[in-house]
Amino acid sequence: MSLKKEKKIGLTTKIFIALLLGAILGIVLYSLPASSIKDDIIIEGILYVIGQGFIKLMKMLVVPLVFCSLVCGSMAIGDTKKLGSVGVRTILFYLFTTALAITVALLVGNLINPGTGLDMSAIQSNVTNVGSTEATTLTETILNIIPDNPINSLASGNMLQIIVFALLVGVILAKLGEKTETVGNFFSQFNDIMMEMTMMIMAIAPIGVFCLIARTFAGIGFSAFLPLGKYMMGVLLALAIQCLFVYLGLLKLFTGLNPIKFIKNFFPVMAFAFSTATSNATIPLSIDTLAKKMGVSKRISSFTIPLGATINMDGTAIMQGVAVVFAAQAFGINLDITDYITVIGTATLASIGTAGIPSVGLVTLTMVFNSVGLPVEAIGMIMGIDRILDMTRTAVNITGDAVCTTIVAHQNKAINRDVFINSK
Repeated sequence: MSLKKEKKIGLTTKIFIALLLGAILGIVLYSLPASSIKDDIIIEGILYVIGQGFIKLMKMLVVPLVFCSLVCGSMAIGDTKKLGSVGVRTILFYLFTTALAITVALLVGNLINPGTGLDMSAIQSNVTNVGSTEATTLTETILNIIPDNPINSLASGNMLQIIVFALLVGVILAKLGEKTETVGNFFSQFNDIMMEMTMMIMAIAPIGVFCLIARTFAGIGFSAFLPLGKYMMGVLLALAIQCLFVYLGLLKLFTGLNPIKFIKNFFPVMAFAFSTATSNATIPLSIDTLAKKMGVSKRISSFTIPLGATINMDGTAIMQGVAVVFAAQAFGINLDITDYITVIGTATLASIGTAGIPSVGLVTLTMVFNSVGLPVEAIGMIMGIDRILDMTRTAVNITGDAVCTTIVAHQNKAINRDVFINSK
């Protein structure tokens, strides 16, 4: 007896369907006359409770997930001493390109103004007024990233301080090695628990997105379509600039290799990353492609590629940068230069602990929003189209890993240029 295999609908498709259905329901509700059933029971009752419940679940993940991920990530970075200058150059390159990516995103965001014309005040009734906070100087901002009391930082969700403390803990655990093996295993296992919890909560994301989008459109009607389209185009434009100009420009500058041929050789890996939306899944294929088509020694790539899957999340940083501008404009919040510097620093440091799995960037986006006092309600709109963008930014992430690996290999004379030249 043969059983037909049912084709399962992926999470990306489910979220996109939820976005469309939620938008349709919201527009229908928007067009209906005011009534107690519509306003109190449906919009401010069912849709509000389920949507905000999902937001709270996302918030619940932030501190433990980021802390454990950063500890584990910095434990891995601590091992780079074994590779000397290779490790240092790789880490500096990844952090530099991530900071550059978030800067590009903020510039593109302010150029196209994705949130202009979108009035989110209709769904902002429960949001704390964050525009009244006093501005802090740059020196205070720098000093404030050092925690006076790490436990208090964890309890209050001060993410910059949490990041610094987690990095120090991870580096020390790596340095002590076997002496602290039990503690290291605890963080690794707890990190696995948080990853599993993230996937469980993301499984109900379609329901949360449906309710959040429906309530949003019920309050603002058709006016949300253009800003969402502008947000999506802003992210794609920033990703294109990062991939085609920043990465390939650095490749040409440091190695002299043909950027077009590089992209042609590496395109199958980019396509695989696009389809899976996970950097981790591409690690074996990236290493193999770099060896067979670029001539890069596996001695280098076997270190830099997995490390890049952990700490090089330029695509995610770009999404977060455009999202910050989108949310600030949609909620009418003015961000100054100090806020933008905070966003660059937070997104860059957070990328060190971002796991290479789909949608985890949305969790750290909550952290970035909190760092400058932006309402996380805006994430509800972004989530609906994020999985589409997630595939694109994953392809950009792994391209950055490959470019860094090729540059580091070139600097350490661990690349066979004849393989690259003769590859087809």
